[in-house]
This record gives sequence, structure tokens and C-alpha cells, in this order.
Amino acid sequence: MLVVSAILIAGVAGCASTPVPTEQIAVSKAAVTSATRSGGNEYAPMELRSATEKLTRAEQAMAEENYALAKRLAEQAQVDARLAETKAGLARAQKALQDAEQSNRVLREELNRTTR
Repeated sequence: MLVVSAILIAGVAGCASTPVPTEQIAVSKAAVTSATRSGGNEYAPMELRSATEKLTRAEQAMAEENYALAKRLAEQAQVDARLAETKAGLARAQKALQDAEQSNRVLREELNRTTR
């Protein structure tokens, strides 16, 4: 019985030593917001949804005082949000490149018509 009590006390003390990840939650929220503003809904909806869901689960873990899980989920949410933001930026750059190529094509056609 004494061993079981010691293990339980050590387990509780281990949980108590995990700091509250309020800063990580805030950073993750900012990352999700940034990914949303950069077009994540349009260009990386799965990644953004994953980030949002993990952030929600992290907030639930915080409410349950499971700080280790909250921190891990918040970190994962941040990574997913950054991936969504990066994919959105890449998609916008590809679209801009396609638009520029189309404009160049039209200008060349116009130039060819006027020089004949």
C-alpha cells in the first residue's frame, strides 16, 4: 500500500511540475489566425482544419489541467497552421506566376499582330 501511495504522489507531483502552457496556446492561436488571413481556408483547408481542431483540443486539455497534453497539442496546432500558411503562400505565388505568364502571352500576341 505504501508503494502504491508513493507512486500516486509521484504521479501527481509530475503533473504539477508541468508549467501551464499559456504562451504556447497564445502563439498557436496567432499562427491559426495568420494562416486563416493568408488564405488557408482556400488553399490549405485540411491543414488549417487540423490546426484549429488541435488548438480546440489543447484548450480543452488546459481546462482539464492536463498541461502536458495541452502543450503538445498546441505545438502541433502551431506546426499545422504554419504549414497551412506556407501552402497558401505557395498557391498564391503559383497563381501570380500563371497570371504573369498569361499576360506575357497576350502581350506577345498583340506585339506580333501589330508588327505584321
